[in-house]
Amino acid sequence: MACCTAGGLRLLAHSSSASSPGDSPARISCKAVEQRHSTALAAKNRAPAAPNPLVLEAQGRVCTGQTQTRPLGEDQAFKVLQTIARSAREEIPDDERVSGAQLGAFFAAMAIRSASFPRDTQWSEGERKAMRQFWPQLVQILPPDVLFVADPDGTLMEDVLHSGLSFVGRGPVEMRLVGALREMLRGDHLGFEEIVGILRDLLPLGEDGDGSKVSDVLVAAFLIALRMNGETDRELKAFCMAFDDELGELPVANVSSLTHYGEPYDGNTRFFRSTLFVAAVRASYGECCLLHGVDRMPPKWGVTEEQMLNKLGAATTLSPAEAASLLEDVGFAYVSQREARKSLYSLLDIREHIKKRPTVATTEKVQRYVKASGREAIVTGFYHQGYEEPLLMLMRRRGVDAGLIVKGEEGALSLTTKSPSPDATIRGHPLNFCAGFRPPSSTSNVAAQNIDGILRETFSKTLNATDFHFESTLTPRLERPRQLENNIEHGLTALRGVKGAAYDRIVFNAAMVDNLLGCSGASDPFAAIERAREAIDSGKPLKLLMRYVSSSSKCVSTSSRRIREH
Repeated sequence: MACCTAGGLRLLAHSSSASSPGDSPARISCKAVEQRHSTALAAKNRAPAAPNPLVLEAQGRVCTGQTQTRPLGEDQAFKVLQTIARSAREEIPDDERVSGAQLGAFFAAMAIRSASFPRDTQWSEGERKAMRQFWPQLVQILPPDVLFVADPDGTLMEDVLHSGLSFVGRGPVEMRLVGALREMLRGDHLGFEEIVGILRDLLPLGEDGDGSKVSDVLVAAFLIALRMNGETDRELKAFCMAFDDELGELPVANVSSLTHYGEPYDGNTRFFRSTLFVAAVRASYGECCLLHGVDRMPPKWGVTEEQMLNKLGAATTLSPAEAASLLEDVGFAYVSQREARKSLYSLLDIREHIKKRPTVATTEKVQRYVKASGREAIVTGFYHQGYEEPLLMLMRRRGVDAGLIVKGEEGALSLTTKSPSPDATIRGHPLNFCAGFRPPSSTSNVAAQNIDGILRETFSKTLNATDFHFESTLTPRLERPRQLENNIEHGLTALRGVKGAAYDRIVFNAAMVDNLLGCSGASDPFAAIERAREAIDSGKPLKLLMRYVSSSSKCVSTSSRRIREH
């Protein structure tokens, strides 16, 4: 780790410290420090279920990118380090303690900011002052893995030695992770094979095996470091594809067209999430749709497709093979990450404790759990500028025929029917920005480009619903505490043919996805809109959704019976 000031000055050991009387602020013996760690190491196995809120708030400020990071003020920095110290000494209740994952994420962020961030987002004077006071005390009470993450090169205070300097890991997986972190905490990047190897050694967490022996501190530091350093294409591809063969070869659905929908896994908390109902509409006229996600996911813990399907009575424990069967039968299916990628799903608890979205939050949206015998496309949402081309790169790497990214509300992939306000402050792309690729068409006026040896049409545009004769309407909001019920009510009411904002939003999204992906019969966006309206008004999408609820439950019951008989 580089020095911890914007100007590159060291934090000197003779500065004021919070160590107890009798502790030498000038030099602390590594051997003596090792002897003080038994209590802290034993406490590691009693990690609190919920993260400490005060430290979590600080993580929200510092565990992010070079331009988004907001350095802590002096008062907050002192409170955070004091809380960490009291937690390590077990002076606060167990359910308020700072978890190992929080320590790993927070100190990794501090190390990376010091080593490689621009001056404006390096340490503030308040952070430097707080660390000068608390570091001599922390080296006596924090375990070696935390000290290694905080100060891997021993440059934090030049006269204060600590056990982290000799820490190499406890076992082969930790040793590999420590070696990687030495580079990452300096702001450096890893190669594709290196990350794939680490992930396969490490995951799934919490099961018997090498991954169960790795400290949460190191795992959290690894996840946060990747995101803060800004992932390279190699790193994103590694996270996206490391577990493609976890369940063997992908099942193939014998369908002519399949769209994979990758909504953000942490759900919506404010606005109507329409994708489940859009998928039912598109499936009703032959555009088969596969949704994937989880029940609940931090940091938003919002409404997800899995929650809605569970509430409607559908089974959400389908294997990819069962989903392929339902795609052929119904035209629509849902796969949970819990069933299809247990390794990645095992990160859920740590993701709550690191606060910010890790790399996997991007790559899990571009999964392909089922193949199709016919045409395939991927659609996903994004929010932060800079991830547009990486997401499209991952889609191309998946081998699909078409791909689409959408900047929708809450970072989801749903287009809004609300016209943009002329007074709105826009950061990056505006809402309803779309970009993607599709096969060349003889009726298109877009020139095809040779990308990765394949001819594709590429496009980027911002859509305004009023240009397609929709009335500008506010997106239906989700009211606490009935957000899930609100979302389902909006969707089902629209599928019953009741006109309004939810109805328009579903029509607009179904038609624009058809048009932008180059689907059959949708080269004219107005014809695509009319087709989606006619589908809803016919009642077919609602019947299809209810049929899926029934068929998915029967599918799971049949599979369970076969397993018992076997």
